[in-house]
Order: sequence, then structure tokens, then C-alpha cells
Amino acid sequence: MQQTPLLFQPMALRGVTLRNRIVLSPMLTYAAERGHVTDWHLMHLGKFAAGGAGLVFMESTKVDPRGCTTPRDPGLWKDEFIPGLERITRFMKGHGAAIGIQLGHSGRKARNSVPWEGRAPLASHPGLEDDGDWELVAPSAVAASPAAAVPRALALPEIQDMVAAWGAAAGRAHRAGFDVLEVHGAHGYLLHQFLSPAANMRNDAYGGSPEKRMRFAVEVVEEVRRHWPAEKPLFFRVSAIDEDGGTIEATVALARVLGGKGVDVIDCSTGGMTPRSITEADRPRLGYQVQHAARIRVEAGVATMAVGLIVHADQAEAILREGSADLVAIGREMLHNPNWPLDAAQKLGVADAFAAIPPAYGYWLEKRDRSGFGSSPSTWQAGSAPAATR
Repeated sequence: MQQTPLLFQPMALRGVTLRNRIVLSPMLTYAAERGHVTDWHLMHLGKFAAGGAGLVFMESTKVDPRGCTTPRDPGLWKDEFIPGLERITRFMKGHGAAIGIQLGHSGRKARNSVPWEGRAPLASHPGLEDDGDWELVAPSAVAASPAAAVPRALALPEIQDMVAAWGAAAGRAHRAGFDVLEVHGAHGYLLHQFLSPAANMRNDAYGGSPEKRMRFAVEVVEEVRRHWPAEKPLFFRVSAIDEDGGTIEATVALARVLGGKGVDVIDCSTGGMTPRSITEADRPRLGYQVQHAARIRVEAGVATMAVGLIVHADQAEAILREGSADLVAIGREMLHNPNWPLDAAQKLGVADAFAAIPPAYGYWLEKRDRSGFGSSPSTWQAGSAPAATR
């Protein structure tokens, strides 16, 4: 009897069991209205549950209105956001997917226009709360780029307020029904800024040495764990390396500490500290970040999730089989094909591949498959149509 591919074997994380190892990576869609999710988010996330993913992540959701990357970021800094999110979690779980949320703060990279309007820093813009000033804050008064405004360095009491904001948002995420929570510590945002020797110039309890630069991230995780139930898993996204001095050795050290503080999975991305790409002029190769997930998994002794140009079923299966990661996150490839898990199941020969999608789809697709039509793409290549139709 053929063994079920690892990609489609369930995975238990604390009290949550994922139906497979396929994760929709958190991806910003910039569709919120003053921090509130809309019908867009229900449609956007719901199709990945219907497509068979094991875990679907809500995009980076901000713990503080000053931490929004754009005016269209979703928020969780107040209770009023809970009902809209609860509608999403109820739908997702009703279709067999676990639902996660990523909590973040953009720090000095906040206050920009949305990407399709240039992703340009906004010189001034009403804040998302009470139309007050939208102030940029960071560990130090160092701008994110020559085009960006210089942020104000957070005072020590404000750092503690920020830690508390993460914890309060985690509590709201639980009340909204999320199964998994991820702390966003990557891509040049606030937690990454504190971790970075290039962005953090402090010489107090939160800067001046690797251990002190790590302190804010550790305190955030501890506070989140105080508000996030013990039976629910906690992820932490890292930039394993970055283009401004961030090293894999420092990330391994961080992961080792966070694993001891209740983080279950390290989500292994890269870059984001400067406008320069981590891959510079080279075109990223398939799975170009998997090596970091593999190293962190071994050296830090914590489970990892691989992400970054993972597009093929056999590629994802090999990552798991080789022990490079415990979960595989699919991003833009899943935007292109929301039914990627079904496609992968068929290509890997999974028995009863249609069982993971709603019967309103699965019944008909399985019936078509049995008819001998197969799983050929609906957009035919030139010359591939049957002769009778040419």
C-alpha cells in the first residue's frame, strides 16, 4: 500500500491538528477599512480553506494604529475589530482549515501608500484612530531609507506599552476564534528593527549587545504567551538573514531562546531591512530560503516552516522528506491557484484527493476525474485540443 505523502499527513501542534502540512503564508492585501476587515477578507481567505489548505494565515494585523504599513492594514488594537474577524474564523473552521493570524507593527516602515499607488512614504496622513497624528516610532531615530521620514525613538515606558499591546491583541485573537498566532519579527518591521545592529542604536536594556537587542522580541513572546492559550500553537516569523548585517547565527540564537519561551514554529523568511533585495540582482531560485529553515531546525532544536518560491508538489514533499522543515508555506503560487492542495494531492497520488475540499466542488470534480478527462488545465496550450475540436 502506498504511503501517504508527508505533505498530506496530519500534524499536531499543541491542541491543534492540521489536516495537512500545507500553509497559506500571511500576505498583505491592503483591503481593510480603518482597521476593519471586509467581505474581501472573507472571500480571499475562504477560498483557501475550500481549496484544501491545512492552515491559512490572515495577513499581518497590527497591534497599534501607528504600526500600520498603509491606511488599508487590518488591526486588532481594540475589541471592535473582533466581530469581523470572528466571522472569518467561523467560516474557515467550518471548511476544515485551521485559521492563523499574524500580529505585527511596522515601526519605521509605517505610513506608506499601498503598493499599486507607489508604496511611497506619506509625508503626512491622518492617523487611523481619531484622526490624530500618525507618528513613526522605532528603536532609534534612524530612517528606513533615504526617502523615508526619521522616526522617533521609543522611550523605555513606551516599549513596555508596546509589549502590552501585543499581549492584548493576542487575547483578542483568541476571542475571535483563531487557532494559531504568529508574531511578525521579520522584513524590517518593528521587532526586526530591534534585533538589527543597523537599526537599533540604543545603549540601554534594549540595545548595545545581541542579548539586549533580543530582549524586546523575547518580552513580546512572553506577553503573548500569557494571553494566548497554552493549547494553541505560537509561530514566530524571522528574517533568517538580511541585507544589512543580520546573520543566520544570530537567528539560530534567537530561535533557541524563543523555543524555550513557548514558540512552537519558526517561520523562516529573509530580508526587508533596507530597500535593497536580499537576492540583489540575481533572480531567486526555487526554494531559496529553505536552507535557513533546515539549519534553524537542526541547530535551534525547534520546528520550522519553509517559505519562498515553493511552487511544485514534489518540491514541497522533498522539503519535508529531507527534514528541512516541518511545514511548507505557499504564498503567491496559491494566489495563482487557490486549489493548489488539490492539484498537489492528485500529482502525488493521494487516495481520495477530493475529500479535503467541500462536496459542492469535490463531488463534481471527482466525477469528472472518473470520466477519464483527468486533471488537465482548463487553459489549453496551443495544439493540445483534441483533433475533433480543431
